[in-house]
Amino acid sequence: MSVYLGENGNIELRRSTGGEGFMRSFLDPADVNVARKRFSFDFPADALVSGDRIQIQTVNGSNLQLVSGWDYPDGLWYCFVDTAGGIRLYNTFVDSINGSIDNALTLVLPSTTQEIQVQVKNSLYRFYGQIRSWEITNSRTSVDVTSLGEEFIEQYNRGLVSGQGRITCIWDYKISGLDPIRKPFPSEEPNYLCQLILRLKQGAMFQGRFFVFTGTPAVWYEADCIVTNTALSFAPGEVVENTIEFLTTGPVRLSTGSPNNLLLQESDDLLLQESLDSILLEDPT
Repeated sequence: MSVYLGENGNIELRRSTGGEGFMRSFLDPADVNVARKRFSFDFPADALVSGDRIQIQTVNGSNLQLVSGWDYPDGLWYCFVDTAGGIRLYNTFVDSINGSIDNALTLVLPSTTQEIQVQVKNSLYRFYGQIRSWEITNSRTSVDVTSLGEEFIEQYNRGLVSGQGRITCIWDYKISGLDPIRKPFPSEEPNYLCQLILRLKQGAMFQGRFFVFTGTPAVWYEADCIVTNTALSFAPGEVVENTIEFLTTGPVRLSTGSPNNLLLQESDDLLLQESLDSILLEDPT
């Protein structure tokens, strides 16, 4: 028999909106600060989180007057949100976490007020950094099937599978750069889930892959999750730890094989489609 140590597991996380759809707002010329490469929405400050990939488009289909040189009705960028709710736009995830003015996209002053709609659209899984341990529990709840037809009773009489879990990691609020194992994919900083539970407009949901073994073939759980509790443990002279508890909100899948990989160039840069979405390998094995 084989014996496995808890050194081959990790977590991949993909940001999720929870199906909330578009948020609408008006973009006024006074909302844009060209010199600071900064603008604001009419949304609550917790509607977006730094690192979110957002699609901004005009409601009436006219060209979006916001990013310099961008003459299209919509655009897809990563955003940085400061403490006052101001937003800067970037072409890469890492730049959006750092939030520097130098790497932010240059803005233009709109000639008139535009009605826009914004949606969070994230397509990539990223490693969740600084993890000490994680656990996931599956349980099957009993279901009353007396009101169901005979053909459904056999399907549901064993109950529905639900799950919950906990992640413990070393707290950090800065992006750790490129993951040494899966270069050039960046890691997600642990502070993100602390921010996520406070986000009301888009919800505290994420999509997770919980790897039990990362060899060949890999073994992992996959589920849609919602954060229910976060805690920070602080003591002088000790490492600050972050504990996150979550529930699954749909089917829990136990997969074996290879997760989807992305097509790379010889330079290790991602090969992108015209929409700037990365191209998945059809058969990663």
